[in-house]
This record gives sequence, structure tokens and C-alpha cells, in this order.
Amino acid sequence: MTTVTTKQISTARGCVLGLVLGDAIGAVGAEVPSAGPLSATTGAQLACFTIEGVIRAHVRATHRGICHPPSVVWHAYTRWAVMQGIPGFKPRQKENWPDGWLAQVPVLAARRGSAPATVTALQNRTMGEIDKPAGDSIGAHALTRVLPVGLTAEWVPEPARLAAEIAATTHAGEAVHAAALSAAIIAGIAKGQGIEEAVQQSQWESMSFLKQPVESPVAAAVEAARSQPRQAMRLAQLVPDARAAAVLAGGVYVALCFPGRDQIRDALLFAASCGNGSGSHVAAVAGALLGAAHGADALPVGWVSRLELAWVADVLARDLIAEFVDQPSGTEYTPGDDPHWGDRYPGW
Repeated sequence: MTTVTTKQISTARGCVLGLVLGDAIGAVGAEVPSAGPLSATTGAQLACFTIEGVIRAHVRATHRGICHPPSVVWHAYTRWAVMQGIPGFKPRQKENWPDGWLAQVPVLAARRGSAPATVTALQNRTMGEIDKPAGDSIGAHALTRVLPVGLTAEWVPEPARLAAEIAATTHAGEAVHAAALSAAIIAGIAKGQGIEEAVQQSQWESMSFLKQPVESPVAAAVEAARSQPRQAMRLAQLVPDARAAAVLAGGVYVALCFPGRDQIRDALLFAASCGNGSGSHVAAVAGALLGAAHGADALPVGWVSRLELAWVADVLARDLIAEFVDQPSGTEYTPGDDPHWGDRYPGW
């Protein structure tokens, strides 16, 4: 019988907590207050719903034998929209919907910035695909929300493709490619590769399902980290705006410039200092990469203990691994050992 390993849990917790922590540090522009909660932004909220959607998709697949995971994750984003009070979305009382445990988390209903491309796609009721995008946005939310998909590499044959398909539900073009790259990098780290090795490997892995060649946004980041490390001006050049490709380049640059276990605090502050509204995105990417590489215990305790979404992120990370390894709700043919799992993660 396969059991969850300490390494799997540490990598998953580090990745998700690192993402959410980077998002929060970036939101305050590296001016971290000495006390009080560290709040999440829309990016961290959507990442939480992505993980929940992936778990629910696997529950559906194991119980019904068939599933289209991007559609289940799209449904997760719809629940987020209902909780946010976005026009066009209302709860359905008779069906007790939104369902699942995330719908009971108050902070996920708090408005923490905007996600215009995601909201527009949801309001139009049009779910995009890689070859048929619903819009033309190439913004960073397509990237940051799918980073944890790479954690499924041991069980999902092509996590980069899954990440791309999820990103494509609301975004297009180079944002979809950046999403695939990011998941491939996380997948490499989860398999035991160093950050630079995982970055290098991802550049060809993520291209396998893209019909048109796309220039890798991380090649310049790798070279910059070698020749011009820890330079704010170089980071600004890599991240001139909040495009997903630029943000991925910035996050990779930061992670490669601060690779050590004891450098995560400095890495997040450096990433968060990135201007033009990209700080939370760049720090989220760097936090996810470094957290996955070093584990949750390497994250700054003083910050994590004040992190608004810490408990939510930690539970989701653990449950993601538990679902794929232990299948707590059972399968179509075998009973599970957690009678409440299906209520927490309904398979739809």
C-alpha cells in the first residue's frame, strides 16, 4: 500500500505556503509591518480554488471513471465568484451551493484586488481551451494560480499540460505557456531536481503540446542570475509589466539569486520590491519555487504565523497529496476511510 511520505508533504506545504506568503509580502511592497496579519490577494485566493478544484477532479475521476479536470477547476472559480459577490453569480440555497469546505472560509469572500480576465470569462460563461481561448489576456493570474498543479507530477502524466489547460480557461497565448512552464518547474523540484535544473528541464517539457513555438521567458532569467545577480535594475528589466511571462522570469531570477534555505526572507523582500504592480506576483512565484525546494519548515516562522491564509494553504497542500496517494473517499469500487471527504471535496 502506498503511503504519503514526509518529503511529499514538506514539498507540497512549502510550495503552497510559499506561494501564499510571497503573495502577501508582495502585496505590501516589501514594507512588512511589524505586527498584525499578512493578508492575501486575489492571486492567492484563486490558487486555493485551483488546488481544491484539482482535488475534486480526482475525486470525480476515481468515483466515476471519467473527468475533465479543467472543467472542474472552472467550476471552482465559479464558486469563488459567488463568494466574492461578483455580478451574475448567486448562491443556490436549495442545492446548498457553493459547497465544499472552502465556501465556509470568510477571508476567501473578501475582495482583495481584481482578476478582470478571470471574471470576464466567468461572466461570459465561456470556458477557453488551449487552441480556442475565451479572451486575449496574458496577465499573471494565469500563472500564479496554477503553480501548485506541478505538485501532481508523480500521479498526473503531464502536469504542464494540465496547468496550461487550466490557465487557458480564462487566458491565452504566452500566459498559457508561462503557466505550463511554471508547473513543469515545480514538478521537477518535486521530483528532486534543483531549481536551476528544473528550470532548464521545463523549457522543452512544456513545449510538447504547444502547436506553435514560443520563446521561453526563463532563459534570460537564468543568464541574468549568473551574470547580474540580485540587482534591482535587472529585475525591473525582466519584469517591465504584469504579464505572466515577465512575472515568471522575475520569479525564477529571484529564486536563482537567493537559492539557499536561509535566504527565503531576503528573496521575498527582493521580489516584493518589484514595481509596476507586479511585486505580489513575482514574490508568489519565488515563494512557491523556494518553498517547494526547501520545504515548509524553511519559511520564515514569524511571517507564516501571521499569514492570513496559512491554515487554509496548509490544509489544501496536505489534502492534495492525501487525495492522490490515499484516496480518502475511496474509489468507484473500494470504500474510503474518511466518510466526510466527499462533503469537503464533492466530485464536481
